[in-house]
Amino acid sequence: MAARQAVNPKNFFAELKRRNVYKVAIAYGVVAWLLIQVATQVFPFFEIPNWVVRLVVLVIIIGFPIALIVAWAFELTPQGLKRTEVADAMPTRPSVRRAWIYVVIIGGALALGLFFLGRYTGLRRSEGTASAEKSIAVLPFDNLSRDPDNAYFAEGIQDEILTRLAKIADLKVISRTSTQQYQSKPGNLSEIAKQLGVAHIVEGSVQKSGDAVRVNVQLIEAANDSHLWADTFDRKLTDIFSVESEVAKAIADQLRAKLTGREEQVIVARPTDNPDAHDAYLRGLAYNLKTANSPGNSLGAQKYLREAVRLDPKFALSWALLSYVEARGYLTQTLQPTVALREEARQAAETALTLQPNLGEAVLAKGQYHYACLKDYDTAVRYFEQARQFLPNSSRIPESLAYVARRRGQWDRSESYFNEAERLDPRNVLLLTQRAQSYNALRRFPEALRKLDQILDITPDDQGTVILKAAIAQAEGDLPRASALLTPLHPNADDTADLETQVYQTILERQPAQIIPRLKEVLAKPNPELGYINGELRFWLGWAQEVDGDHAAAQQTWRQARSELEPFLKEQPENYLLIVDLALTNMGLGDKAALALVEGAIAANPIEKDVLTGPRLVDIFARVVARMGEPDRAIAALQKLLSIPYEGPLASNVPLTPALVRLDPMFDPLRNDPRFQKLVGLPASK
Repeated sequence: MAARQAVNPKNFFAELKRRNVYKVAIAYGVVAWLLIQVATQVFPFFEIPNWVVRLVVLVIIIGFPIALIVAWAFELTPQGLKRTEVADAMPTRPSVRRAWIYVVIIGGALALGLFFLGRYTGLRRSEGTASAEKSIAVLPFDNLSRDPDNAYFAEGIQDEILTRLAKIADLKVISRTSTQQYQSKPGNLSEIAKQLGVAHIVEGSVQKSGDAVRVNVQLIEAANDSHLWADTFDRKLTDIFSVESEVAKAIADQLRAKLTGREEQVIVARPTDNPDAHDAYLRGLAYNLKTANSPGNSLGAQKYLREAVRLDPKFALSWALLSYVEARGYLTQTLQPTVALREEARQAAETALTLQPNLGEAVLAKGQYHYACLKDYDTAVRYFEQARQFLPNSSRIPESLAYVARRRGQWDRSESYFNEAERLDPRNVLLLTQRAQSYNALRRFPEALRKLDQILDITPDDQGTVILKAAIAQAEGDLPRASALLTPLHPNADDTADLETQVYQTILERQPAQIIPRLKEVLAKPNPELGYINGELRFWLGWAQEVDGDHAAAQQTWRQARSELEPFLKEQPENYLLIVDLALTNMGLGDKAALALVEGAIAANPIEKDVLTGPRLVDIFARVVARMGEPDRAIAALQKLLSIPYEGPLASNVPLTPALVRLDPMFDPLRNDPRFQKLVGLPASK
């Protein structure tokens, strides 16, 4: 056997090149990166445990030096894999030499493709995605105090423990809005866990007496109902945060969650050292956690959160929640959307961020302010994405991103974000309602109805959901079905959209006499919390009277409505819903100020800026010009509206459909126009 030729150290790098070691290293790196992308981007989508991802990475690292050794010792030839000294004696065809280049190119293309697939599609999961073994839901805590008014305290302790757990990225924690429908210590834990998509359940109770508190908590594996951990804590009110921290740490340890240094700091943080400020915060939080987004709940939350920050001006968490409540109230008009409210929301968010720049709730609140108060969607998205790193389990982040995408007309992206939010918060009635509203805006009514039925499975007696089903029936022209849904309901003035949907039903039926006494009863004792909405309800009374044939009464009612609405315009000059009410009221009175109001609002709120609600003003414009004797402009507006998705301006916000336009008395002046008849499917006049 011939002696093996020694490698000359001076030519070592040339020898590496000759033996294709460089090519193997490059190809291995590309393919390894490709495999790691598959593991990190695709595995979580199928809920493959994180340890499998770590194993793939470890095997790839170990395999790298082995691949280099094999490349040094062997070479790919036309006859197959040969030892290098044998291969040296054989001629190498150019096609074989080019094989490595093809491997690198193909591997690189696949890697880039997967990168962009993971980056820009729904396969990308948030960094907080946790394995199924580390998933958890915290059920409502029992209030064992003798005073039932202490229920807010038990709710608050549960929420604060849940919030601490939710900030651990290695856990999957279901949002409170999905767990609050359950009773504490329910019977069938395995069924609840299945509904929520978790493996573990936390139950607890709170007993408060004076300044003493007893908190009992237990962690249960839902599959076999076995108790993994339980403890009872007897503390003073001043020490309640240490209890919450100990509970969160114990649960994380039991689930073997890995905490970063920042997460360890977060779960032991004390938001305030002032017990009275904390108590006020918990009371405000209790209002904010209520399912109904009503003026009463928004005002209650605002009142107590203002008190909390007055008692402790350095209470960043309370400042953040105050800003969030006010910005949401500004948008949904459960608070009067004044310039002063908008400014208070801004100051509260900025105060929270100044006090704690890394507080996720503060970052989220600043994003909510830009979204809800300024319609500055680019800035809002930046804050929402920044909040992800602090709130890995928060459904509010993808939910908020869904709202932004929806207003931009990015309907598919909005639905993807809604899907993400629903995974984190599968039984959140408000979230599910918004998904139904998106389907309504797109006129995808069967899908909207399926989502509404899903809500009724969670809360069978939810009045607002039944109202939405009735509104869909109206949009489809099925007034008998709408009537059957609406007749058993008795909404209060606080449930403005619900009440207005009932009024609209009688107007579409051309039989409003039955609803007029109810509206008069409501308006006899107007609720000051509703602000300008009282004037809006009076407009509806005038419309009902007009359709009922009492023109004189309608004119008197509309004059009173105008006098009630106009004063609010001084404090709310950008409230286009108020402008809509004034425009419709002036339209009823035959005042051309109606057209000036709506045209000004359209100029300030173009469809391009907000495709969801911008068309609302075009909807009102179509009604005004139809009644003002401008059929050409009315029909052009209707043609546009019937071809685009949007959220309607009246009652329950369904958009116009041909069936609804056929039924609505406001469009009566157009009925003999052949263009109108063709547009809405009416037979031509003879």
